[in-house]
Amino acid sequence: MPIKAEYQTETYLKKLADVTSQSVVECRFSPGDGVSELLAVCPQVCPAVCEAASGRINYGGRLVCTAVYAGVDGRLGRAQKGAEFTHFAEGENFAPAQTAFCRLGCERVTVRREGSSFVVSAVISAHISVYGSAERCLLTSADGAVCDMRPAKLLTAVTFSGESEVEDDFEAAGVEDILMHDARCVVTDCRCGAGEIRINGEICLSLLAVRGQEPVTLDRTIPFSAEILCDDAVASCRAQCCCQLAEAAVSAQVNEERGRCAVNFSARLKFFGEFCAPHEVVCAADAFRTDGTAEVEMCTEAPLTCDDIKVWSERVGGVCSVSAKLDYGCALKAVVLPSAECTWSADTGVLEGAVNATLIYSRGGEMHGAEITLPFSAALSGSENAIVTGVAVSGVSVRQRAEGECEAEAVLRITAAVCTHKECSYVCRIGDGRDDDAEPCAISVLVPEPGETLWSAAKRLKLPPERVQEACAGATFPLSGSERILIYRRKQ
Repeated sequence: MPIKAEYQTETYLKKLADVTSQSVVECRFSPGDGVSELLAVCPQVCPAVCEAASGRINYGGRLVCTAVYAGVDGRLGRAQKGAEFTHFAEGENFAPAQTAFCRLGCERVTVRREGSSFVVSAVISAHISVYGSAERCLLTSADGAVCDMRPAKLLTAVTFSGESEVEDDFEAAGVEDILMHDARCVVTDCRCGAGEIRINGEICLSLLAVRGQEPVTLDRTIPFSAEILCDDAVASCRAQCCCQLAEAAVSAQVNEERGRCAVNFSARLKFFGEFCAPHEVVCAADAFRTDGTAEVEMCTEAPLTCDDIKVWSERVGGVCSVSAKLDYGCALKAVVLPSAECTWSADTGVLEGAVNATLIYSRGGEMHGAEITLPFSAALSGSENAIVTGVAVSGVSVRQRAEGECEAEAVLRITAAVCTHKECSYVCRIGDGRDDDAEPCAISVLVPEPGETLWSAAKRLKLPPERVQEACAGATFPLSGSERILIYRRKQ
């Protein structure tokens, strides 16, 4: 009997690709004569646009570089330059109807001297996630075949994006000016509510200030929370979220009588992310013919879903490398622009990498800057199925333990998403195979395997499951393997 199949077709959203791209953006500083070096350069990358086009993803933003230098009079000064940039990432399957989210970061900064000017080159990295529509076809019935009909929990990706503002006021004793600020965001929790996404996180703020005409470092952790509207949000569902600084500003008002400085930090945050929304459909998980073979095509979906978000605080320390030769004639002043480059091993649960920062020190009454690198290895407890999503660094301190040898300490704020693959299989196509030419035997004996289910036994015997159940009414499925199933076939 030929198979007459009926299908259900539906459209859903899924992640199509994760791509990376790099570009180089330059800013030129002309602080004036007598400046021999820039002590520290802070790059801030602000995302602007990310759009899918035919065969490419176009993205852009703005790079704002803040440079601190020592003038001819020995006083510290600062300058700020900005440059807008656009770039793209290529891909054959990219199309305008798709949605693309871009996370920008600064990989590396180099400074070169050209006459009396300094040229800052920043390598901007873009991590882009592309989402698009796809089609799934499910077998819902088939005359001429036996189908294993059961509810299938199918998942559809739901994307969200939005903005929020953060403001924080605090006081700093004896601070005369704020020269530079650097901020890093981490998301510590993200879950769905009724029609909204609730996001919690922290901003690790590092300030380079002047106290008593000397540079000092001020560190502060600023918590934030935001709510992003999303009509498809499912209550109690976890979501993956990325947070970026779109704008950040620091203002200071010095009260000389009280000897204190009122600092105001304000920022505009951009969020984007995704979660998986489930829905159930009754469809065929397997199928076979009783009078021959069937060509059955299966489809398996295994999207990566976020089950939880974990946060660790790890203190690391040890001997660090310094790009300059330091001796006891050097006075260490401040450590600014802390960041981390690291790799995560899910098999061992170990995060390895290095903390990078800029050290400002004085020698012979002149200020200088040097790059420091602190290697680290941190074992994260309870990190099974975790994917590290963010690492922020704060509280970096450096000291000389011997002439020409430095050691450093830092605090890492690590966030990770605990993810699992939710697998679902279903029949997406069935067709006629070969008919059985031989007459079926009057008696069939099935020697089951341990763990044999009613469906697998019926499929091997080429009988409907209810017939097999009748033949072994005293047996309990799944079988242990010691049973014997005896089938009598009446002559037609």
